[in-house]
Amino acid sequence: MNVADITARIEQAFLLLETQGRAQYGMEAVSQLQHALQCARLAEQAGAGEALILAALFHDIGHLTDPEFEAAAARGEDRWHENLGARYLETLFPPEVTEPVRLHVPAKRYLCATDRGYFATLSPASVNSLALQGGPFNEQEAEAFIAQPLAEAAVQVRRWDDLAKDPSTKTPDLHHFYQYVAPVLAAYWSSKSPLQAEVS
Repeated sequence: MNVADITARIEQAFLLLETQGRAQYGMEAVSQLQHALQCARLAEQAGAGEALILAALFHDIGHLTDPEFEAAAARGEDRWHENLGARYLETLFPPEVTEPVRLHVPAKRYLCATDRGYFATLSPASVNSLALQGGPFNEQEAEAFIAQPLAEAAVQVRRWDDLAKDPSTKTPDLHHFYQYVAPVLAAYWSSKSPLQAEVS
């Protein structure tokens, strides 16, 4: 995949948020786009690096790549949007972006198991989805989760995720966050050999 291909696909991901993201975010009081922008803004305000800001922005893109997501949720089915999103992004971005996306749902299960006050902060919709996602981890599962590379980053995204559901919150527009793409890509692709970059 060359630079032009990567750029085009990243622009497509932003367009997906801009268009399909305007739909309501399940039972939450915000749209998918509002939720993504609020989550990325919280990452910015926390001083997160460029890759983690992009992970916050795209953490729920798996909802938008799956045309059956809302219907499946209404039937009580888990479509594993975290995995769908990570797979969608992994040909474009480094693990510092894709792994927090993949792990942000397990991070909720981890926090429910390890942070006594966390469950009470969840929205009703997030409580409902927790049951579909397997419920809180047991002790062994929690230990295995947090030992994974970038699990702590996923926990950060998860906490911003839970706060990013306020319909009155003002954020920069989507274009504002495009500034973080170039430095993340430059660092990622410069670390690959020319052959790796061409076939990735």
